[in-house]
Formats: sequence, structure tokens, C-alpha cells
Amino acid sequence: MIRMPYALTAASALALSLAAPAFAQDAPASKDGDPIVVTAHSAIGDFGIDLTARDTTAKPGDDFERFASGAWIDRTEIPGDRASVGSFNDLREDVTTQMNGLIKAAPASSKPGALYHSFMDQKTLERVGLAPLKRDLAQVDAITDKAGMARYMGETDGQFGLALFNTYVDVDPEHPDRSVLNVVQGGLGLPEKDYYLNARFAPQRAAYVDYLKRSFKAIGEPDPAAAAAKVMEFETYIAQLSWDVADRRNIDKTNNPYSTAELKAYAPEFAWDAYFAGLGVPAQDKMIVNENTAVQRLAKLFAATPLETLKLWEKFHVTDQASPYLTKKMVDSRFQFTKTLSGVSTLRERWKRGVDQVNASLGELVGQDYVEKYFPPKSKAMMEDLVKNLKLAMADRIKANGWMSEATKDAALAKLDNTLVMVGYPDKWRDYSALQIKPDNLYANVVAASKFNSAYELAKLGKPVDRKLWLMSPQTVNAYNGGQLNEIVFPAAILQPPFFDPAADPAVNYGAIGVVIGHEISHSFDDQGRKIDAEGRIRDWWTPEDAKRFNAEADEFGKQYAAFEVVPGAHINPDLTMGENIADFAGLNVALDAYHRSLGGKEAPVIDGLTGDQRFFLGYAQVWRSKAREDSLRNQVATDPHSPARYRTIAPLRNLDAWYAAFGVKPGDAMYIPPEKRVRIW
Repeated sequence: MIRMPYALTAASALALSLAAPAFAQDAPASKDGDPIVVTAHSAIGDFGIDLTARDTTAKPGDDFERFASGAWIDRTEIPGDRASVGSFNDLREDVTTQMNGLIKAAPASSKPGALYHSFMDQKTLERVGLAPLKRDLAQVDAITDKAGMARYMGETDGQFGLALFNTYVDVDPEHPDRSVLNVVQGGLGLPEKDYYLNARFAPQRAAYVDYLKRSFKAIGEPDPAAAAAKVMEFETYIAQLSWDVADRRNIDKTNNPYSTAELKAYAPEFAWDAYFAGLGVPAQDKMIVNENTAVQRLAKLFAATPLETLKLWEKFHVTDQASPYLTKKMVDSRFQFTKTLSGVSTLRERWKRGVDQVNASLGELVGQDYVEKYFPPKSKAMMEDLVKNLKLAMADRIKANGWMSEATKDAALAKLDNTLVMVGYPDKWRDYSALQIKPDNLYANVVAASKFNSAYELAKLGKPVDRKLWLMSPQTVNAYNGGQLNEIVFPAAILQPPFFDPAADPAVNYGAIGVVIGHEISHSFDDQGRKIDAEGRIRDWWTPEDAKRFNAEADEFGKQYAAFEVVPGAHINPDLTMGENIADFAGLNVALDAYHRSLGGKEAPVIDGLTGDQRFFLGYAQVWRSKAREDSLRNQVATDPHSPARYRTIAPLRNLDAWYAAFGVKPGDAMYIPPEKRVRIW
């Protein structure tokens, strides 16, 4: 299990120099009002904006999402196998197609070719049936005591099954040059504790119980209904004892150091020695127990739960996680449940699932081929220049901050200066030579790859931190801020239309990838990132007065988001989404500053009747255009630190003075907030 970086749900990309705009047009606005079009051939429209997507009957100040993308929303249908559609989702599908071509062209004897072939060989899977699964289940049946169960949880880390506690290796909060083991709560089969405890998720609970029954019947459990009831009861207890999802992102609450001996004394009811022996981790002088009080309570639950219940729980999760690699009947049974979490009606095509599996198992190995074909060196250089320029814009905004003291400004600038930027792909690729993949054994291949990748992560323990290692593969459509690693990373896959188009208008590119870059930079100064200093230590480097002013603004910002009811009965949780919300708002501010700076004191041309600032905001809104199913939105509100795309579009803009000026938004408009009540974070 790898560390979880600050990441966008959907990021954007561009390459543009502030000092000498690479894609600027010299043409002035026409005096008679005729539209000016960019002569280069952009991928979207004449200059990067999909003018046909707009609903020009909507007032920008009433609903800017409708104004920017209303016609697209009205005419777009969500495919049966997708929970949502939008710029991010569509690009991910495009990358899947690109990767499919690369993987199918790989030699059958290569690791990608062999893994893909084993995934697509449905006849062999049907012939083999559940035989490999039953061998794993026999190991669970052979467990005779609680210590054996704890050891099994450790031994199968990264393989099929579930553990009451999960581990990953991360940066030491006090010594950022060192790695340290983290222990976190686990044990749930549904996405979050609310799915067990909240009435609005009753349909998903019912579907889960039905799936439990089908799974136990498939593996020959004598009384599937009774077994399902025991597992559901056990997981409901786990949910009741677990931390809320918002608390789990709070550094102040999760930074809990323990030695192995101290953890054993704190939560003695769990067989820690057996667990760590199975995991292959020796006694530690220091580890971080994230949700410490939940871990303590779960240890007591482990001791109080009959071994047979624990074995049923483990057997189900081995079956559940193995099902995608078994017979069609097992795949379909699992989908019958999982579709209730997202609202989809159709199982994703097998070839797409095969590509996903190769990407997950052999990320950087196939990423090399992706970069070679789809990411030219000039894109990397241009993107690196752009990030440098956005960092300069962020520095200017820090210096001009009216509520921050000089001491805190100096510390913030030092952190910004020390931020490592990585674009496209790693400087050094991972070595996969020790991983064995066979073309005729999917089950064994998935287990082998999972063990290989789990061992890769655990091998970081006790070694100096390497800031150059990537947490995403190059073909990932995303971006992230590495938290304590103090780095921002932009994989190659996101650096293409609609997020980055060399032929598009600079204003559009700044509104797309420019905002994403600003978003990732500003994560270093959001409600959690601000607790990490320039060297990656977790400490409060703000003056108390600055922190008080920041928190006051953040609280007001949170109240705005809490008022949004995404679907009936489900409001945005500002404590869960605060970091991403702040990063969206700061990213807009920084990218707009950078765009203005790129103009070199000149007026931006008017294109198709749109000013530069109008194109900037339309570019931003169209990058985030989305249409999602209700079940998917409920899942996102309950589990995801990112607000749904609609609110990432409209909520930050309501606090941006330049947006009001660009579109003439006035009192009485639905999105209007009086100037004195607009939030001024960054």
C-alpha cells in the first residue's frame, strides 16, 4: 500500500513560458467587433474552447457551469459502463486506447504481453475454474488460532484478502530524510464507515449482503446466509470503531509515533509479533499509528471476535479480491454488487480491464513505451518552464499577502523554493526483471505482481528517502503534490488535450493546465500542507496570529461548500474537502496572475468576442465539465477529499474578483457574494 499524496481527481496540462509566451497571438482585437480566430489548428474548436458546449441563454452569474458547458451537459449521455463523463474521464479512456495499442504490439513473451494475454484468455479461466482460489482458501481454513490469523494478514499483504490493519512506508515526520512504517485502520469491504451506518446507503448494504451470500455459496460454505450475517455484523462493528474519513487527513491527529513495544502495550489484544513477522518487518524504534484510538479499539474487537468469524471474513475477502481473475460467473457476481456503488449498468469491456491490470501491475515498465510514443521531449521542457513560471507567480502572491507576517512569508518562500518539480516520467525507471509473468496463469500473475509491488514499497523501510521516486506511472491522467516529499509531479498522460494544447490560446491553456499547476503548488500551503516545512518536517512554522487568520478564512470558505447539496441528503463535507477546495481557489488565483504576467503589459486580444480573462475562466470551467450518476456522487461525497466537479467549477469563482469583472456579475445574480464576504485565502 503506497502513501497517499495530495492529488487531483482530474488534473490538466500545458507548456508555456511567461517571459516569452510560446503560443501567444500578436493579432489585436478587431475594432468593428468581428471575431478573431487563432490560425493554428487546436484540438478543440478554433482556439481551445468548445463554443458549442455553451448555453448562452444562461447568465454567467447565475450558473457558470451552465453558461460554459450547459449545451454539452444536455446532449451528453453517460455510457453504461462509466460512472461519469467529462474531460478527465474522456482523456482516461483515450489513454486506455493508446495503452491497448502498445500492449497488444508487445511480444507475447514480454511481461506486458504475457500478462495481457493471460487476462484475455477467458477459455483457460473457465477451464481452471476456482481451483487456484480454493488453494488460498485452504490456507485460511488451516489457521488454528488468533496468532495464526494475525500472521496470515501480514503474510498476504499486497495479495488477495483483507487485514484489520494496513501498513505503508512514508517519510518520518521529524526526520524527512528517513522512512518510517505507518499503521492504519482497515477491515472494511464497503467504501467507508458511513456505508454501514447511514440510512441513505441501505441499498448498497443490501447489495453487499447479497454478494456475501453468493460468494459463500460459490466457495461451498454450508450456510451462506449465516456466514454473510456474521461478516456483515463484524464489519459493522469495525465501522463503528473507525475514525471518520475527515479526521484521517488531519496531520495533527494522525501523527502518532510508537515503537513496536509501545504499540504492543497500547493495543495488547492483537498479536502484533505474529503480524509483523508475517509482514517481514522487524521491531521498530518508531512507527506512525495514524488512527491510534481506532487501532486500539480494533485490537480489542479482534480479541473478542470468534476465530471462525474472522476466518469467514477473510475467506470472503480473498474471494472478493480474486473474483476479477476467475470465471465469468465470479466476475459477474462481483459486478452485480459493485455497480450499486457507482450506478453503472454495464461491465467495463474486458480489454479495458486488461489494460488497467497491466498498468496497475507493470506501471513504469509499460510507461516507458508510453512516454517514447506519446510524450515528446519538447513537451517535458516546455512544461518544466511553465511550472517555474507558476512558482514565480505563487511567490509574488505570498509576498503580497496582506494577512501574513514577514516571518511566515519568509518560511513559505523557502518552502516554495525547495519544491521539487517532476514532469512526464521518472529520471530512473524501476527494474522489473525479478518479476515472473506467465502467459497462461492470470491468478498467479496477479499474485506475483502484487507481492512484487508490495515488497518494493516495504523495501523503502530503513533506507534514506528518495525524492525522485514516482508515486504514479507516466500513463496516469492525474497530478500530485507529495506532501512531506515537497514535490509536485505531472505525469505525461495529462499533458495533452484537452488539458494541454500547444496550438490553443494561451488564456485557455492557463485556465486548464495553469490552474492545475497552481493547484499542486498551493497544496503545500493548504490546511494540511501548511503544517509541513521546507525540509518536509511536520511542524507549525506559522505565527499563531497568521494561523488564526488563515483558519478564520478557511472556516468561512468551508461554510460556502457545506451549503451545497450535491444529491438529496448529501452535502459536501468541508472538513474532508478543505485542502482540495483551497488548492482549487489558490490555483485559479496563481494561474490568472501568471497569465496576466505573460502578456508583458499588453492587452490580450479579443477572440470570437471573448476577452482574455473570459477565455481563461471558460477554459477552466470546460476542463471540469462533468456529468455523473447519483450513486457515484454519493460515493464521492462520502469518501473523496475532492468536491464534485460542478462545485470545483462554481465555488472558487464566487470568491474571485476578476471573475466578477470578466462577466459583469452583479448583486441579484445567484452566484454573487458581496466583496466584503469573499474569502481571500492566497
